[in-house]
Amino acid sequence: MQANILDYLRYGLYAILVILGMMLFQAWDAEHFKMTSNAQSNSVSVNNSYVPVISQSNQSTLQPAAADKNSTPVVVPSSQIVHVTTDVFTVDIDTLGGNITQVKLLNYPQQLHSTEPVVLLNNNPDTQYLAQSGLLSSTGPDTSKGQVLYTIDRTQYSLENNQNEMQVNLNWQNDKGIKVTKTYTFTRNNYEIGMFYQINNQSAEPWEGNLYLQLMRKNTPPSKSGLINLATYFGAAVSSPDKPFQKINFKDMQEKPLDETIAGGWAAMIQHYFVSAWVPSKNSTSQYFSRVTNDGLYTVGMIGPKLVTKPGESLTTTAKFYAGPSIAKRLENVDPTLSLTIDYGWFWFIAIAIFWMMQHIYNIVGNWGWSIVLVTLVIKLLFYHLSAKSYRSMSMLKKLQPRINTLKERFGDDKQKFTQATLELYKKEKVNPMSGCLPILIQIPVFIGLYWVLIESVELRQAPFMFWIQDLTLKDPYYVLPIMMGISMFLQQRLNPPPPDPMQAKVMMMMPIIFTALFLNFPAGLMLYWFVNNTLSFLQQWYIMRGINGNEKTPKHNR
Repeated sequence: MQANILDYLRYGLYAILVILGMMLFQAWDAEHFKMTSNAQSNSVSVNNSYVPVISQSNQSTLQPAAADKNSTPVVVPSSQIVHVTTDVFTVDIDTLGGNITQVKLLNYPQQLHSTEPVVLLNNNPDTQYLAQSGLLSSTGPDTSKGQVLYTIDRTQYSLENNQNEMQVNLNWQNDKGIKVTKTYTFTRNNYEIGMFYQINNQSAEPWEGNLYLQLMRKNTPPSKSGLINLATYFGAAVSSPDKPFQKINFKDMQEKPLDETIAGGWAAMIQHYFVSAWVPSKNSTSQYFSRVTNDGLYTVGMIGPKLVTKPGESLTTTAKFYAGPSIAKRLENVDPTLSLTIDYGWFWFIAIAIFWMMQHIYNIVGNWGWSIVLVTLVIKLLFYHLSAKSYRSMSMLKKLQPRINTLKERFGDDKQKFTQATLELYKKEKVNPMSGCLPILIQIPVFIGLYWVLIESVELRQAPFMFWIQDLTLKDPYYVLPIMMGISMFLQQRLNPPPPDPMQAKVMMMMPIIFTALFLNFPAGLMLYWFVNNTLSFLQQWYIMRGINGNEKTPKHNR
């Protein structure tokens, strides 16, 4: 029976929305696999976690020469911390290895109305998250015994108002005539940090070594915020020409360490809203690796090709480091594929289009909530004629309901004849009951696309709308929007033809209540979209039905 097919299809579509809601609530939860801090590494054992671990097959070409057995142990002197402040972040650099040990993002408070900035990288033993780099060589600066201690001119650097760029130099030299300068370059309004080494060889022998870059962190996700952090990725990723975006979660590092030769590329650590990444020279081919140290540090990085500096010559090697918000334009400026770390999910193409519209509207109205409202209106206008055709069909179907009930009484339990008569009635009146499901079909991908925009776009983080809605990415604290969404869904449902079966009709009446309960804790921005969409759909359907009823009441000679 065609009418029943329509009802079942509606149930199926509503079930899909329910399942999608549950899936989004639990999405990627498996990727938040908790490792014990005492996890054993599958990589080659090393004495110092600062030194990259290279696979056995590559040790002969990439590993530095073994230290002299008769040499005395190196006593590592205490290091100093260089504090760097720009207009966007503060950065701490340890003179031991010249590693970045802390990054605070000044423009991103930890909590709404808080003055404490987000701490991205840190050297806290429980949440350690470091960006390390070095020159691995048998003659230094970094050897199999550990990283070198650099000397510095001062420990405080601040980007002044009249400065656009600032450099921090760390120096090292040995008694053989090898001098190395490690330089970090900071630029105004930029989360990208330039890093380059200059090797000046005034010794009697060639200098040989490899640049390595790595990110190390504990498996300690940022504090969860309800639904949002359940659905976002936390882990590492690398890029290659064949796979521009390859996720490597902590479970992967434990079970199957990365060991790939990649031209160019990048290695990153990703968390909700923020990312850090090492980007080597595009012209270099590096050995990418991952590992887990005995003290529970999950590492992803790369070791570059052999560098050779002849006596009396100098050599420079460079890389870029990004530590900041996941903003597409900023990431693309670092590397065109780095923006792929903003993962918009299954309907990414719809999400990108939605965010593009929202961004342009926001630039005019200055409020992300009103941007969502206006984008919803634009989407309704784009699908206006398609929806109108569907609503006309549904309106006609509702008007045919008394005649269908008459056919049901006439044929009784003879379902075959009743179905045949119903189909003939649809054909005669040129009604397609299946088209009534079109609005729901359109709404599903848009709903999912906007969901990912709301939880993945750092631009909407802590973005207020009006009144009590102070963060569109969090749930409505008073549940007003979900309730309004449920009411609008109920009113819209009243315009549709009821199912002929009383039990089915009761189930349909329960749908607004079920959906309201299911989406109580969803982002307020998503509930705002759904409420506005339902309201606009109700008004459009009511207008169309009014027009159809008005035309029928008009005498033929006046038409």
